[in-house]
Amino acid sequence: MATRDIITAVPVAFHPDGALDLDGSRAILRYVAASGNEGAFVMGTTGEFPALTFEERGLLATASVEELAAHMRVIVHVGAPSLREVLALIAQAREAGATEIAVITPYYLPATDGALREFFAAVSAASDGLDVYVYVYRKRTGNFVSTELMAELALLPNIVGAKVSEEPLEQFAAYRSVVPDGFVLYTGADRDLGKIGDHGAQGVVSGISSVFPKPFRALAEAAESGDAGRIASAQKAVDDVVDTVAGDIARMKAAYALLDVPAGVSRMALEAPSGEVLTELGRVAALHG
Repeated sequence: MATRDIITAVPVAFHPDGALDLDGSRAILRYVAASGNEGAFVMGTTGEFPALTFEERGLLATASVEELAAHMRVIVHVGAPSLREVLALIAQAREAGATEIAVITPYYLPATDGALREFFAAVSAASDGLDVYVYVYRKRTGNFVSTELMAELALLPNIVGAKVSEEPLEQFAAYRSVVPDGFVLYTGADRDLGKIGDHGAQGVVSGISSVFPKPFRALAEAAESGDAGRIASAQKAVDDVVDTVAGDIARMKAAYALLDVPAGVSRMALEAPSGEVLTELGRVAALHG
């Protein structure tokens, strides 16, 4: 495994009326397959998973494995608020051919460490033959996996790592200090790809790299070289696309349109990019597309 994996968080395409655009979603997947990145994270936050039906998630899991598995790893996100739904989604992902899954902490209602422990123990028990990543996103779910709890979860069968979003790099160092050596930690902070190795993480799950993979590949290679000048130049390019896209799914889809990828629209309530933003997206597409 590369020391700085780039796992692409993949958007889902929707028609203007909000219906799932499976053909457009497959076009996105094929674009991602050609990126050279190490893997894909499908139906996560960037994939607007809360707005997907159970049936749509099955269709997208199957499409993701079909389009990507020959090119890169595929991590299928199967998170949901209830354990009952998660267990059904695990079975669905397995049937689609997935070998790696991610499970976000239950969300909306607050969960104690005890409740999270029971939840992930059940996830682990249901995941024979699958590699499971705990997905920690406190700012979206309201629930957090403490360092002490992560130490316990890391020992459960089938749980091999964690994807952690919008937490300081120091939290990765804290997790690393209590989990086994082989436990994988991914950050959700696109721009931190060059820094993560110093804090015990192995890579980034990046939505922006789904549209603009080239700056991220360049930064990973520069970081491996240790050349300070290359790193600074590559980091500047990553910062440019990160600042322009700003983690906004609607902007990602507008950028796809500029690159002739039919990504459609967002299903969730996201503001369309302004004319000024579209101009900036055109600039970065010309530079980094």
